[in-house]
Amino acid sequence: MSVERRALSSDVSRETLLTLEQFSALLLKWNAKINLVARSQVSDIWTRHVQDSLQLLPHIPEHCDTLTDIGSGGGFPGVVIAIAAKTQRPEMRVQLIESDQRKAAFLRTAARTFDLNVDVFAERITDTTAVRAQCVTARALAPLTDLLGFAAQLLEPSGVAIFPKGQSAPVEVATARESWQFSCDATVSQTDPDAQILVIKDISRA
Repeated sequence: MSVERRALSSDVSRETLLTLEQFSALLLKWNAKINLVARSQVSDIWTRHVQDSLQLLPHIPEHCDTLTDIGSGGGFPGVVIAIAAKTQRPEMRVQLIESDQRKAAFLRTAARTFDLNVDVFAERITDTTAVRAQCVTARALAPLTDLLGFAAQLLEPSGVAIFPKGQSAPVEVATARESWQFSCDATVSQTDPDAQILVIKDISRA
């Protein structure tokens, strides 16, 4: 593994780094047949996708025993979180919701290959049978207003939603407040100085 990758992932174990490398290789193998990540992003998969997902870990509440990732696609951030949790938080269950059957098949393969504490739900978010969680994540899925609707459905009352957002984050927060009440802490992304990680609690209709 390169020095750059080690530096980017300094907070995870050597075992986790190795598994993340293996997961990335599996994803690239599948990506030749189904579109898990854009072809233009393949050469930068570690920073753009893996590290971007890893930086959500410190924001997951300590009491979280079930985390739900919605629109999981190629496994970002859900599978990356599950890989890190295997050594850091082995008791935490990760639920992946992905309506695309081919992508769901990839997620199941990854979960089985790396022996992850993961359940895959190949169904629409609004119709999911996943249990309510203490934490919900989503990455590059929908505007914040829509994400809050999903989070309200999927979270326990005291739960936390963690949503990485690009430079439009302040505008999305302002727009969402027209329909929702919530508290929001924003931190600057480690992989993009123009992006933010939104940690949202106390979600209710305005």
